[in-house]
Amino acid sequence: MQDRLVRDRIAASRKSTLLLGPRQVGKSTLCRSLDPLRIIDLADEQLYLSHAKDPGLLKRELSAVKTSGLIVIDEIQRLPSLLNTVQSLIDNPSNSFRFILTGSSARKLKRGGANLLPGRIVLEYMDPFTRAEVRDLHDLDRALQVGMLPGIYLGGEESIATLDTYVEVYLREEIRAEAMVRNLGDYARFLDTAAILSGQWLNYSKISSETEIPKETIRRYVALLEDTLLMYRLPAFAPRRKITRRISQRDKILLFDIGVRNALLGIHHRPITIDQKGSAFEQWVILQIIYLNRALRKGWRLSSYRTESGAEVDLVIEREDDIIGLEIKSGRSVSKADTRGLFSLAEVVGRYKPVKMWMTYTGDRMQLLDNGTQVLPYLEMLEELKNSYL
Repeated sequence: MQDRLVRDRIAASRKSTLLLGPRQVGKSTLCRSLDPLRIIDLADEQLYLSHAKDPGLLKRELSAVKTSGLIVIDEIQRLPSLLNTVQSLIDNPSNSFRFILTGSSARKLKRGGANLLPGRIVLEYMDPFTRAEVRDLHDLDRALQVGMLPGIYLGGEESIATLDTYVEVYLREEIRAEAMVRNLGDYARFLDTAAILSGQWLNYSKISSETEIPKETIRRYVALLEDTLLMYRLPAFAPRRKITRRISQRDKILLFDIGVRNALLGIHHRPITIDQKGSAFEQWVILQIIYLNRALRKGWRLSSYRTESGAEVDLVIEREDDIIGLEIKSGRSVSKADTRGLFSLAEVVGRYKPVKMWMTYTGDRMQLLDNGTQVLPYLEMLEELKNSYL
């Protein structure tokens, strides 16, 4: 197993943990590496039915265990009512167990009115691999083609078929069934459109016009993918002072993994082309920063920036003491002409926080442009963010 950034924190915690993440990001593998006393896998239909029919089964089984230890309940969203039993066990002064509960759908937990054990449990998220986790196995071309889901990224020739299955069975079938989608054609068209729009600003009216799906249905589908942890929403940058410049208030959306996005588009069977690289690289970098922010609990506010006049910044990273405007380029050379959006952002922020203007690219050398923009190779940029304390 590759080391995961969240592992040591989960292992060291004395509190029980709710670990959420999409399917196949390695939640079960991580839990097994912690040497649990018992694993209750609710994906096992027989085990699921046993606990569904007998709500007291878990408490009786653990009462018969004579030693203390870690109990893992996998895919807890299949049986949200079991959280009440877990709370009862945690609140019992004689309890000697710590729980890790894993789930791949916040939607099912919310919809079931689940008791999410406030104050009793630590919420953690697990995403696809970060570059820091694959270390010497990092291969940008592969990452941009098949994404960073562990079993697919580290897999062999079967990775493409696995990715096909993930998209067809999980995204198209299981998510559709979970949402009780009535119009299969609308949902299929929306998924294909979501892949096309991944990395772009969200315009419900335009999507509705192009797909002939009602706007409210599109809003519901976007919320569905968010709740099932398959889509991230980057809000529009919100300045902390009054400004005269008009900033677009549209959110930017990204599918959670570039390989899954490619599979929906049908472009994952071979390395991406030069024409496809710019968008794929930009999304991959943004996703890497989202993963880092959650895995290391950096607490950064991530947003997108775009003015009505067309000035854009790919990603805004608002930290405790400064703001980083990040422009992402897939080429091996950069130009001062690419910094227009960064200067627009700096003017909007004003003096309430220092602004760092960064540009990252696939070249090998750091640069400092004469307008103050710092140019960093993407690996050095990610390492700088990983090691920062702000």
